[in-house]
Amino acid sequence: MPRNEYQTKLEDLRGDVLYMSEVVAERLRMGLDALAQKDAQLAEEVITGDGEINEMYLELEKDCINLIALQQPVAGDLRFIAASFKIITDLERIADLATNLGQYAKNAQRDVFPDVDIQRLGDVTLEMLDRAMTAYSGDRPQMCYEVAEKDDELDELCEIASEIVVRDLIEGERSNNDEDIPILMKDVSRLLLTIRDLERVGDHAVNIAARTLYMIENNDELIY
Repeated sequence: MPRNEYQTKLEDLRGDVLYMSEVVAERLRMGLDALAQKDAQLAEEVITGDGEINEMYLELEKDCINLIALQQPVAGDLRFIAASFKIITDLERIADLATNLGQYAKNAQRDVFPDVDIQRLGDVTLEMLDRAMTAYSGDRPQMCYEVAEKDDELDELCEIASEIVVRDLIEGERSNNDEDIPILMKDVSRLLLTIRDLERVGDHAVNIAARTLYMIENNDELIY
């Protein structure tokens, strides 16, 4: 393959990975909106749209494998292709977590813990994902460190949110009728799973930043 065609394929790969990240971010926002609005139809769109992202992943996986097998890249090119492969894996998993939000939204009937700001958690995860992909797009190593630092904030927010749920459960224990307890426990389980899944989205954003830093500077500091 001529050198210019090879470089074009590398740039196409970068563009396709960025497009996949945009679709994933959109699905994550849709999942959060579905939760906030108790919108079962929007939730179903997130769930059914997961197949499209899985197809994107498989196509990009094939592109990465072909570039490595047929072109035998070295040094920076090899790190770029390997990082792109790892990044699409994290993006696919974020999409799975967005699908989870859709499932939770379909079952959500009420807000039993109004002090838990799920939308704020979601905004932080979307910001982290955006920064990680901007770093990948423009070879910006400093932004990779910013994503890792932001994850500490997200972890703290998730811990506070979980503590609010436990506190409210304890304080409201005597006011619950026996027949209400099964419904309440389902609501609690759904909310705690939502917090956990958003925390995991943040972890995947950090993974993307870590692989990007390695791609740019051959620096594995954030990977381990």
